[in-house]
Amino acid sequence: MTETTRTAPAKVPRATAAPGGAPTPGGGRRGGRVLRRLTPWLFLAVPLALLVTFTYVPVGNMIYYSFTDWDGVSPDRRFTGVDNYEQILTRPELFRVFFVSFYYLAASAVQIVIALYFATVLSFDLRFRNLFKGILFFPYLINGVAIGFVFLYFFQDGGTLDSVLSWFGAGSDHAWLGDPESANTSLAGVSVWRFTGLNFVLFLGAIQSIPGELYEAAQLDGASRRQQFRHIIAPSIRPVVSLSVILAVSGSLSVFEIPYIMTGGATGTTTFVIQTVKLAFQFNKTGLASAAAVVLLLIILLITWIQRRLVPDEKVDLV
Repeated sequence: MTETTRTAPAKVPRATAAPGGAPTPGGGRRGGRVLRRLTPWLFLAVPLALLVTFTYVPVGNMIYYSFTDWDGVSPDRRFTGVDNYEQILTRPELFRVFFVSFYYLAASAVQIVIALYFATVLSFDLRFRNLFKGILFFPYLINGVAIGFVFLYFFQDGGTLDSVLSWFGAGSDHAWLGDPESANTSLAGVSVWRFTGLNFVLFLGAIQSIPGELYEAAQLDGASRRQQFRHIIAPSIRPVVSLSVILAVSGSLSVFEIPYIMTGGATGTTTFVIQTVKLAFQFNKTGLASAAAVVLLLIILLITWIQRRLVPDEKVDLV
């Protein structure tokens, strides 16, 4: 009796789903890759939508309005080309307000120096250093409108400042907010008091990120506090100092709330932003105000670019 050989049927892969509705291994890998690619965009969808809606769309509208004579109310917007930009660059009364920013730029330099000094001192072991940290940072937490009203009474005739000076026999009937020079100096001093805490926190965080082994090695080598600052702290926090300079320049060009609350732009204290707001809401020249805002944005971007080119970021090796 002869034996017949049987040939097993060849297995043909089937593109059927696994039990429970799970996809096949090949499809699962493809689906996983697609899902991994889409996951970051799913998380970014809402933030990007908010960013586009409340940042890029308004900026685009502002650029469009800057080429029109729109008054902010009428539905008619007549295209005027670059006429608004010509007015800003050729009318001295519109561009002269930029000189007020020099007071705040000088104040920004002062507050950076003060913040850097206290951040360095309080980074070492010192009694009540946490109390001093809170005192320095507290003014930055106060609302700018409240600060404006507080210092408005501080600088008024016969106010707090005059009362304190009279205790030392140096009473004065000088109107601190009555002439451009003293008014701008006083307002710049208020900005120093308010924003020093922000720079202080930035510098303190950068200094505390420096490894403690570097300080220990410097102390073993007999380095003084001044030498530790020069050779360890200063090179390590250079990127943060660069960031503070950029914030200081942009902030000095866009000062608004403190002079607006305290003087309303009177006695030569009008800043570029205050003038822009008045053009838009007081004189109904929204097109001209939009052009002024675009010019301010371009100036800040140009200064930031120049600063980044002159002082490029360098990788700091702390080890």
